[in-house]
Amino acid sequence: MSLTARDQQVIWHPYTQHKNMVPPVPVLYGKGALLFDENNKTYIDAISSWWVNIHGHAHPYIAEKIYEQAKKLQQVIFTSFTHEPAIKLAERLLQILPGHFSKIFYSDNGSTAVEVAIKMAIQYWKNQSAKGRNKILAFRNSYHGDTFGSMSVSERGVFTLAFYDYLFEVIFIDTPTQENIDGIKKFLELNGDEIACFIYEPLLQAAGGMHIYDPSLLDDLLVTIKSKNIICIADEVMTGFGRTGKLFAGEYMQAGPDIICLSKGLTGGTMAMGVTASSQNIFDAFLSDDKSKSFFHGHSFTANPIACSAALASLDLFEKKECLQQINRIVEYNKNFMNRLAGKYSLSDSKGYTIKNLRQLGTVVAFEMIGGEDGYLNTISASVTENAMQKGIYLRPLGNTVYIMPPYCITEDELNRVYDFLLELIE
Repeated sequence: MSLTARDQQVIWHPYTQHKNMVPPVPVLYGKGALLFDENNKTYIDAISSWWVNIHGHAHPYIAEKIYEQAKKLQQVIFTSFTHEPAIKLAERLLQILPGHFSKIFYSDNGSTAVEVAIKMAIQYWKNQSAKGRNKILAFRNSYHGDTFGSMSVSERGVFTLAFYDYLFEVIFIDTPTQENIDGIKKFLELNGDEIACFIYEPLLQAAGGMHIYDPSLLDDLLVTIKSKNIICIADEVMTGFGRTGKLFAGEYMQAGPDIICLSKGLTGGTMAMGVTASSQNIFDAFLSDDKSKSFFHGHSFTANPIACSAALASLDLFEKKECLQQINRIVEYNKNFMNRLAGKYSLSDSKGYTIKNLRQLGTVVAFEMIGGEDGYLNTISASVTENAMQKGIYLRPLGNTVYIMPPYCITEDELNRVYDFLLELIE
C-alpha cells in the first residue's frame, strides 16, 4: 500500500476539507529549498513550509547540534531544573529583541506563546488589584493562533466561525491609516483606562491575507497606547527572524512592546517551540509572598533542550554575514519581480488572471487574483496550488491571495522558476 493510501486511512490533516481532497504528496526528504517525493520529483518550497523553514530543509549544522544535544539531555521538567541550552538561548534572545525585555518564558508553538502573553497581561493587572483594566484591544483582520485565547484576539472569520459563542469579548480596531488614526487615538483617550493590553502583528497580518500597513503610523499609535499604560504585545511569530527584511519587524518602530511572542523561524523550522519575552515590570508584578500571584502556566515540553539547541544553531547561522546577504538578495529579487509583475495590471483582456494590490515587505511578495469574492474560501487557491505542483513548485495561496515567502537559502534559479510560473499563470 502506498504512503498516500496509508495516510488517507489514518490521518486527519490541518486546514483540510477531506471530502474530495487532493491526495497528499509523500515527502521522503528535503534539502535546501527543495522537497523530494517518493518518485524523486522535486518541489520548490516557496512558502517555507508554513513560514517556519528559514535556513532550508535538513540544514546540516542545525541537524548536528540537535544530534549532539540528544545524546546529552533530551528533556527535563522545567520547574525544579534548568539547563544550559535554555539559559544560553534566553541570554542571546534578550540581546537582540526589539525592546527592553528581561525574562524569557518558554512554550511550544506560536499559539501558546500568545496564550502566555495574554495571561501575563491579564494577571499583571489582577495581581495589582487594578479594577477596571479588563478589556483587550486587537486589530481587525488579525490572526494569532488556534487555541481559545489566541482565537479570541483574532478576526471573527472562517477560522473561528464554529467557536464564536465560546470566545471572550475583544475590542477590535482597524490597522492605522492616515484617514483613521486620529479617530483611533481619540477612542483610546476616552477608553484607554479600561484596556489591559493591546496585541498586534507588526506591519504584516499574514494569515489575514498578507495585509501590510505603515510602520510610522503604527509607531504613532503605539505611543498613544503606551501613554495610557496599556500593555503592548507584539506577535512576531511570523515576522520575526528576517521575514520583513530586518531581524524583527519591531525594528521599524521606535515604540517597543512590553511583551513579544516568537515561534516559527525560532528553531529554523526544525523543532516546535514558542517564546514569550516580557519586560522587567511585567515580571515584577508576579513577585510576591502570596503564592496565588504566581504565574500558573506551563507545558510538558517547556524549554525542551533539543529545541533550545536547534534555536541556538539557527541564531548561529543568523550571525553569519551570509545570512543577511541572502535575505537582502531575496529582497532585491522580489523588487525586480514586482516591477515585472506590475506590467500585468494592464492585461485586462488576458486569457489568464488579472491581479490587484501588488505589495512587498522584505522577503514577502503578495497580490490578489481577481475572480470571485476576496477571502480564504476563494477556490482560486486550489487551482494555483495544483498548477504549481505540476511545475514542481509548492505555493499555498490564502484564498485568492497569492504570496511568496521562501527560505533564505533559495537559489536565484529556483526563485526565477517561481516568478516565471506566476507570470505564466497570470498571462
